[in-house]
Amino acid sequence: MHLQMKAWVFDAYGTLFDPFSVQGKAESVFPGHGEALSRDWRARQLEYTWLRSLMNRYADFWQVTREALVYACRSLGLPCEDSQQEELMQEYLRLDVYADAAAGVATLAGRRRAILSNGSPRMLEAVVEHSELKPVFEILLSVDKVKTYKPSPAVYQIAVDALKLKKHEIGFVSSNYWDVAGASSFGFPAFWLNRTKSMPDELGITPWATVTSLSELADLRGVRGEPHSLKTDAEI
Repeated sequence: MHLQMKAWVFDAYGTLFDPFSVQGKAESVFPGHGEALSRDWRARQLEYTWLRSLMNRYADFWQVTREALVYACRSLGLPCEDSQQEELMQEYLRLDVYADAAAGVATLAGRRRAILSNGSPRMLEAVVEHSELKPVFEILLSVDKVKTYKPSPAVYQIAVDALKLKKHEIGFVSSNYWDVAGASSFGFPAFWLNRTKSMPDELGITPWATVTSLSELADLRGVRGEPHSLKTDAEI
């Protein structure tokens, strides 16, 4: 099977923007707890999106992120007063960009490019503006449109509707395996960005390809074959 992607759609957090870049601020607010707080915060943030989706109790990603922060602080015995919460929350509007992001996305010039994220519209606008990546992307798409979170099929449909393309014409890229699995199950050619050489989850779904840097996507603009990994498990 030959694929010729007309558009590339990227996840935001963990793929383009580093959610663990909050660690420096967390350390300055709570000395000695920055690493643990940033780790627990991120884990609980994701768990809350899945739980809210299952319960049909949607709250936007800003609220979910704040609630995850409060829980992470409590679990570590940290006070996290309103002023401290706000200081840390603001970091989500100016997350670091991964080193390979700008150059990697730029190699796909000539194809339509978009972001599809759990982030609320305000959060996405702010972090993209801060990164100076805004001119690169045609559109920023948020789950807020359908009031549920990835990996719901309704979320991936947002990209199909917005770009007015067929599923197989949209390459989807994420560093989160569960997101890649959701996109692949939906019908996208899904590409796993495995910077950390992690083991794939056992979800019965194989990415169309696995890359270790966004710069490798340039070689995948036309992909021929069945869903596969460009690298063996030993190589990644």
